[in-house]
Amino acid sequence: MRHSVAGYTLGRRKGARIALRRNLIKQFFTHERIQTTKAKAAAIRGDAERLITLARNSANGTDVEKLNARRLAISKLGDNKLIKRLFDEIAPRFATRPGGYTRVLKLGPRHGDAAEMVLLELVEE
Repeated sequence: MRHSVAGYTLGRRKGARIALRRNLIKQFFTHERIQTTKAKAAAIRGDAERLITLARNSANGTDVEKLNARRLAISKLGDNKLIKRLFDEIAPRFATRPGGYTRVLKLGPRHGDAAEMVLLELVEE
């Protein structure tokens, strides 16, 4: 029984799962849209939205709060160029939006294994 077990295992062990999520979020912020399976999109959607909220809320903070927010984001992603893009380009676009920065569009089953494919993208106003 999986009572009170949070998150998606995605059929992988812990290290591979963490690497997969990190790579998917990096690609998502780089291209602002990725095509992936429904389970993988559900696994990274919350993390991506939390990072955008972190970047958005740090814009109004002090220098110490801004630095702390960048360090938290780097610990999740580990890429300085991507953090700069997140804080300077992506987060300001959602300054007035209270949440819901991503959209999931269903694409249908994949031909090889019939996995449900989706398009995960940033919402544009």
